[in-house]
Amino acid sequence: MTGVPDHSPFSSTANGDGARIGVVLSHGFTGSPHGLRAWAQSLADAGFAVRMPLLPGHGTSWQDLARTRWPQWHGALDDAYLELDSHCDHVFVAGLSMGGALALRIAATRPVAGVIVVNPGLVIDDPRAPLAGILKLVLKSTPAIANDILKPGMDEGAYPRTPVAAAHELNKMFKDTVRLLPRITAPTRVFRSTVDHVVSDTSVAALRRGLTNAPLTLTTLENSYHVATLDNDAEEIFQGSADFIRAVVAGTAAAQVQEGTAHE
Repeated sequence: MTGVPDHSPFSSTANGDGARIGVVLSHGFTGSPHGLRAWAQSLADAGFAVRMPLLPGHGTSWQDLARTRWPQWHGALDDAYLELDSHCDHVFVAGLSMGGALALRIAATRPVAGVIVVNPGLVIDDPRAPLAGILKLVLKSTPAIANDILKPGMDEGAYPRTPVAAAHELNKMFKDTVRLLPRITAPTRVFRSTVDHVVSDTSVAALRRGLTNAPLTLTTLENSYHVATLDNDAEEIFQGSADFIRAVVAGTAAAQVQEGTAHE
């Protein structure tokens, strides 16, 4: 995927039969909808309504990101959820990396139908992370860890620098999200690369510990790095997401029928 990155938001209306199903997607930290556009398009092609906003501070310059706060990122995704929820019967939340954490936050605070996350971040292992609040006063940015993709010729279009002030916000958001995980009750599907140079297994372990009230299914991606939505296993993510959504909705419908029968 070469050429000029497309940072614009993605939106589609539902065109499938049966229940109206919506999916809210979130890109990751310093990234943009560019890295998830093929995933969003696959969900739209499957007939679902899709919303993928450009999060505040992203898709422009890292200096813009340095001036944002994490509630702004969450607020943008929450607005997208509420918009879909106003006219859909079922709304799923999904995301990559930091976007996975934001999706989990929505699931902890809204009645979502299900959650789909790819290499979700919940813990920053860098020993400098606790000091970011102080470091940001003397160090404006650090080299970015971008394009962690095994497949040749792919570019996620992320920032070339990581603003330390925004990294401090990210760390605060991760900690607060981990605290909320037990509130999630919706079925959760995790796609996890066996090799990931950005998010370590510490984040997956935190998700497993915190997700005490929701069923979790983990699919291992053997041939992709961190940005798996642009990597060799992308099609497995796309098809697996659609299958998961249909299965959850079918299960909900079956449960409603059983409940109705029990009351007759």
